[in-house]
Amino acid sequence: MVLNTKVAKRPRGRPQTRPDEETRELILQAARQEFHASGYAGASMGRVAERAGVSTKTMYRLIPTKAELFQNVISERISRFILEMDEKHLDGLPVDEALEHILITYGTLTFDPDTVSSLRLVLAECDRFPEIAAAFNELALRRTTQSMEGWLMRQRDRGEIAIDDTATAVGMLRGMMIMEPQRAIMLGLRAPPDHAEIVKRARTCARLFLDGCRPQQ
Repeated sequence: MVLNTKVAKRPRGRPQTRPDEETRELILQAARQEFHASGYAGASMGRVAERAGVSTKTMYRLIPTKAELFQNVISERISRFILEMDEKHLDGLPVDEALEHILITYGTLTFDPDTVSSLRLVLAECDRFPEIAAAFNELALRRTTQSMEGWLMRQRDRGEIAIDDTATAVGMLRGMMIMEPQRAIMLGLRAPPDHAEIVKRARTCARLFLDGCRPQQ
């Protein structure tokens, strides 16, 4: 009697030991280091793969172009800010505490060394690569503005503040919070503020802003 027992064939190639999402995160970390070290023009997809410890084949499968790689680096950083702008959480706070939280989060994002390096890269190379300026504007500036403006609109609709042009108000609020320190940082005149300085500045800006736009009794 002959037993016809089939032996399962092993799949070709090495089995995948890391989920794509984890690999993607390693690639983005490596890309951030590569962009900051070499600039956009000088950044090498091969060096990014080497820094991440993945094959170029895997990297190109997950993120096929340098432009897309840069967009993902910017988007990943801003996503942290968006998570902190949770509507349910903010709307459960008093208006002054909520605005302080928003400004602390925004200041922490803006003054982070990675953000500063990314902005320097964009300013230095946007003439040659206008797509990186467009990506930074769309993924960083526009998304943070929309989140902050959405909060202002909700407070206006509740009667907490009196503002006609929320878009202009967001620009004023952002400028008050970050413009002077950011300009000094970009010029190399000072180091980024620490958390305590960011908190102090956020509280001052929130008070000045709210005192100026509360409904008249």
